[in-house]
Amino acid sequence: MSRWIALCCMFLVTPAAWAHPHVFVDVSLRFLSNDEGLLTGVEVTWSYDEFFSLLVLEDRGLDPDADMVLTEAERAALLGFDLADWPDGFEGALFLFEGGQTVTLDPPKATYADLQEGRVVTRHTRRFAPVAADGLVGRPYDPAYYAALTLDEVSGLSDACAVAVERPDTAAADAIVAKLGNSADEGFFDEVQVGIHYADTFEVTCAASS
Repeated sequence: MSRWIALCCMFLVTPAAWAHPHVFVDVSLRFLSNDEGLLTGVEVTWSYDEFFSLLVLEDRGLDPDADMVLTEAERAALLGFDLADWPDGFEGALFLFEGGQTVTLDPPKATYADLQEGRVVTRHTRRFAPVAADGLVGRPYDPAYYAALTLDEVSGLSDACAVAVERPDTAAADAIVAKLGNSADEGFFDEVQVGIHYADTFEVTCAASS
């Protein structure tokens, strides 16, 4: 995701327009579980902002009639575009933790791509070894902060589970970034991973079964 966005912005945005973030993405997460009630994967939906969606369509030569409706062939051509060329070590803009330990996610599998109300919307699944929902902590964010991710929804959990979402203090994050170095230099964001300071954090709490 980061590398594709960076390359797209490099070619389609003038130098005077450099600013972080370049792209705004609404994120929905739907967890998958096994028969024992343990979580085994997550379905991730990314809804891109309208401007970036137009850049994607133009760059890939999609929707030439500009009716904002993709044909089956165009949807197939779009499928997985944001999962390609992930750099080594990039974990896909989603980080999960159980008991303070990182949950290792399998590579993504693209399942959906289309236009919805003028926005490119994509969906993919990530599998992982079974974990309990209770106490699960997650953060959807782009470490390099090319994209600003906002968590919209967490679903797929038992009715006994509740999700608390903590939003970032953006003013405090801006102050941290200002102290770290030359944030006017595009290369700064590749070297200093500041995205975590702008990340939404969610935590799952489940009532004990009687």
